[in-house]
Parts: sequence; structure tokens; C-alpha cells
Amino acid sequence: MTSIPRSSRRSLLAAGTVGALALAAAALLPSTSAMAATGCAVTYTTSDWQGGFTANITIKNLGDPTSRWTLGFTFPNSGQRVTQGWSATFQQNGSAVTAQNLDYNGTLATGASTTIGFNGSWTTANPAPTSFTLNGANCTGSTTPPTTAPPSTAPPTTAPPTTAPPTTAPPTTTPPTGNTPVAINGQLRVCGVNLCNQYSRPIQLRGMSTHGLQWFANCYNDASLDALANDWKAELLRISMYVQEQGYETNPTAFTNQVNTLVDKAAARGMYALIDFHTLTPGDPTYNLDRAKTFFAAVSARNAGKKNVIYEITNEPNGVSWTTIKNYAEQVIPVIRANHPDAVVLVGTRGWSSLGVSEGGNSDEIVNNPVRASNIMYTFHFYAASHKDNYRNELQRAAARIPMFVTEFGTVTYTGDGTVDTNSSNAWLDLLDRLKISYANWTYSDANESSAAFRPGTCASGQYAGTGNLTTSGNYMRNRIRIPQTFPTS
Repeated sequence: MTSIPRSSRRSLLAAGTVGALALAAAALLPSTSAMAATGCAVTYTTSDWQGGFTANITIKNLGDPTSRWTLGFTFPNSGQRVTQGWSATFQQNGSAVTAQNLDYNGTLATGASTTIGFNGSWTTANPAPTSFTLNGANCTGSTTPPTTAPPSTAPPTTAPPTTAPPTTAPPTTTPPTGNTPVAINGQLRVCGVNLCNQYSRPIQLRGMSTHGLQWFANCYNDASLDALANDWKAELLRISMYVQEQGYETNPTAFTNQVNTLVDKAAARGMYALIDFHTLTPGDPTYNLDRAKTFFAAVSARNAGKKNVIYEITNEPNGVSWTTIKNYAEQVIPVIRANHPDAVVLVGTRGWSSLGVSEGGNSDEIVNNPVRASNIMYTFHFYAASHKDNYRNELQRAAARIPMFVTEFGTVTYTGDGTVDTNSSNAWLDLLDRLKISYANWTYSDANESSAAFRPGTCASGQYAGTGNLTTSGNYMRNRIRIPQTFPTS
């Protein structure tokens, strides 16, 4: 089994470079030395609100391969301006705009595409540019006119990131039909303090969290997810993507694609997929603000048409104020909303997502100063052998006032080890069931720790169904998740 540093084995719920701006002066633009393309096609789409818009531009190289590129176009209206961009360096002179590639997306083979975008403003109208050039050559391929979304009351409070990794196009799949959790409940939303289904009825999702994808990728394949959906009867897969600790920051594109693949696998089995931006050390979420914008711009664009995706924007903030976490959330949520406006977004809470309890606080700070966004929930984490009545009491108190989602918990101690505390685990899950608070257990893996569901070596053997390879914790969780529940449809 992969050797994992003790501090990395799970997110430790304790017991008690800002990116460059996309707009830059012309003097800062690198020169283009690549051969001019002899043909190109551009797709330009927008989503408008009063006085502003978000534009996405897909560039397809129909000519010679190029290692650097500059896209040029002219706004038809003098009141149109680029304000902030991503995946390229933008410059505007009058109505003329140029976009220069960044390091990661400069190479375009013949037939290859890349997508860039920007937020903009307009005064009297916002028509689409009618012509584009790539390295000085006219783009003669088809251009798609803008598609305008219904006006919103206000523009996004922040631009999407200055960079975004390339993403693979979502596969064409048939939406699940029948009696799967997604087929029955459809697109989820927050109503009052509850998670509600497409019939506006409160529901509870029960499932499991992956361990770090950098260590346990072999645990998440068709056989294991078939077992989770069909044998365990789980409704939720939490996809735990570590940012540090050999995670996302080492290869953003590979980890983004890995997350997208697991979203597809969950969707194919009718399960909801919770995308977890798994931050722990450092505890200040703003340390990863640019990475978060980049990642969530990519995955929300890729999965925008799916009804089974929930976004968890920071795992366990610690050592920082609620105001810091709130400010982070109010910058990341609009990035998701620009692509996936209907998705539920989950916000981590202070003290390792303990509502502040592990740092001497409580939920009053959130109730009195909530995140300025709709369709969001707040997260709570616990480990049953370490966190007992005072934690349960605070969660119950908070759940009467704000929407709560338990995105991570264990049946053992907060270290991930120790003996399963059945009495405390029962008290916790009975409470969550009664309040219809959704949950994901740590972890659906064969890590060498007692919080893992499988015995070490299970993922190499490929035997996931049944109870033969389950740990005490795994057997306990399988039995709890398998308890039948009927989702309301009227």
C-alpha cells in the first residue's frame, strides 16, 4: 500500500501567489514567434446581465501548428469593454482586443482547440464581434453569435480565474432513468434549512468519501463504484481532491480530469457527486484562492449540464476567522455560478468545519454574518470517538437556523484510527437521519487506518461487494447506508 504521511491520512479535524491580472499593458505582452495559422474557427458565446456579461471563446486551429498565438477581434459597440479575463492575457485599445496565450495553452496543433474567456461591461448594447484573427490570419470558420441568459439582478462579484487548465469534453451519455437517486430527485436545491429535491421536498443523501486521489486512485473504478451504488445503496460519492500533499497543485490538469471522470462514473450509476476541494494545511483558504478559481471554473464548465453535481469549495478551514472564510466563498461561488447556476454549493466552517466549536466558537458567527449567496449550505465534520454531546448540540442548534451538510465524518477518533465508537456513531447518525442532514463517511478506501471501509489490499484484489473485505467501520457504514429510505415525489 502507498505510504502516507500520518498528517496526510485524513483531514485532521482537531479535538478542541495571487494570480496575475488578465488585463495587462501592451509592453508586458511577450512577442509571438510562432508561424501564422492559415485557418481558424471561433465560437463566441455570452451570458449577459444589465451592464455586464461573461464571454467564452473557443479557438480551433485549422491551419499550421503553432506554439504561440494571439487572437484578435473588434467589438462592434464602442461601449463594450473587457474588464477581467482568464486563460489568456487581454489588451484592449479602443474597440480592438487582443488575447495572448498563457504558458500552458500556447501550443495548438492542427485541429486542436482551446477555450478562453473574460468578464466585460457594456453601455447601450452587447453585440458579438463578427470577425476574428489568429496570429494575423482571418478566422473563416463558423462563429456562433452570443446566447443571452435572462438578466440577473447583479453581475458576479468576481471574475473567473486568470488561468484554467484545459478540460476534456464531457462524454455523450444517456441520463439515468428509473429508480436511482438522481433519477428520482433530479436537480437539488436549498429550501429553507433543508436540501430539497426537484419536488421541493426535503431529502437526505447518504454516502462515502474517497480518500486522496493521489494515493488511492486504484480504489475508484467501475467495480468499486458498482459496489457503492448497488450493494451499499449509497446516494452520494464525495470526490476528495487534495490540493496540497502531492495533490492538485502538482498537476492541475491531471487532477481536474480525474475528478471529471469520477463525476461521470457517479452519474452513470445515478449517484450524486460531491466535488471536494480538499484543503487542510495551510488552514487559510485564501492561500489557494487562485487555484480554487481555476479549478472550479474548469469543473463547473465541464459539468454544467449535469444534475448530480454538488460543489464543496473548501474542506476544513482552520486558524482563520469566519470573515476570512466568508470572503473566500464570496469570490469562489460566482465562478461556479457563471457556468452552473443551479448547483448547490457547500461552504466550510471555522475550526476544521466544526462551526467553530473546535476553536471555541459556535454557529452564531455564521447566522449573524452569512455568505452573500443563495442555494448554499454550510459544512460540519465530526469523528464519533472524539466529538460527542457538545458537538452534537451545536450542530442541532445550527441546523434549525442555517442549511447544514456533513461532508466528512468518522466512526473513530479524529486521527482516523482507534476503535469504532458504536454508541457515539449511532447517536450521530440518528441525529442526522432525524434532521435530514446529508452525510459522507471517511473513507471509501483500503487505507491502513481504522476509519477506512476496506481492509488493506482490497483495492488491489478488486473485491468490493459484500462484507468479506470490510473493516469494522466499513461494515457499520454499509449497514447504515443500506437502511431503505423513500424519497418524496409529491
